[in-house]
Amino acid sequence: MTDHDEAAAVRPLTLAWASRHLEAGERIVRTEVLHGGVTAETRRLAVGTRDGGTRDLVLRTFVGVEHAEEWLDREAGALTLLTGTGVPAPELVAADPTAAYCEYPSLLMTHLAGRTVLDDEGLETRLPLLARQLVAIHAIRPAERPREYVALTTADTVVTPKGAEAVAWAAAIDVIRQPAPPYEGRFLHRDFHPGNVLFDVAPARPAGARITGVVDWAATSWGPVDLDVAHCSTNLALLHGPAWGLRFAEAYEEAGGMPAATASERLYWRVRDGLAFSEEVRLVSQPWREAGRTELTTRVVEERLDAYVTALMDAPG
Repeated sequence: MTDHDEAAAVRPLTLAWASRHLEAGERIVRTEVLHGGVTAETRRLAVGTRDGGTRDLVLRTFVGVEHAEEWLDREAGALTLLTGTGVPAPELVAADPTAAYCEYPSLLMTHLAGRTVLDDEGLETRLPLLARQLVAIHAIRPAERPREYVALTTADTVVTPKGAEAVAWAAAIDVIRQPAPPYEGRFLHRDFHPGNVLFDVAPARPAGARITGVVDWAATSWGPVDLDVAHCSTNLALLHGPAWGLRFAEAYEEAGGMPAATASERLYWRVRDGLAFSEEVRLVSQPWREAGRTELTTRVVEERLDAYVTALMDAPG
């Protein structure tokens, strides 16, 4: 391994495990930290091939994560399921969910071309692409369903931001005190947002943007499509402004998606996801700043969350 950056170095047992899953005559020649994740350490491994070229793999390692085995099992299963579906996801190379061979639970997969794009510029072009991709994910009919979705936020765990619109937040919290609406289950990514979608974007012609990959399938679940729609909507609202969160829900329907039938049912899921972000604003905003959106301080994101939740409660219907 020629990379001398200590942060990029792969731990010895994990490096040996990954090397055992290479083709004959190949070796890992360089590693690079990939930023943007919250729960896992993610690295790109440059692999020297027998013909003198290189190819890339991606290593995800969960250090000190309570449910690492479960998450890696789910991600490995999802990547296997997605092969041949047309959804652009990495291919599974190997997984060690129990850390039987590695220092920590790890997963090795193929590397996809493209990059995440979190800038405001070009969002109008990317938004319908995101919506169509999510519709395609929800169209998957797995032979074996993943686990049922889990939503941990309750009315008692919501953290109302300082200076928030008190009446709107009280009304929103009352929404999630009610039982969840009935729904027809679908295959969910469960963490679909711009940070987990790769784009091939030509700077000179942004209209030519296309999605090259969807990553981070560790939270794959079975549940209402509105959960995925709501999660992406909240992320867009915090990254780009509340209006874009509202617009994504419309784009999903325009792309052929089938959300809940009534406005009150759709509101439940969107409010639930928005309120869930109140508990982890600092956690979710840090990777955005590391990716270059330095203006998205915790306070700015809190203000956008307040504006988004208020907009949801003020929306007609």
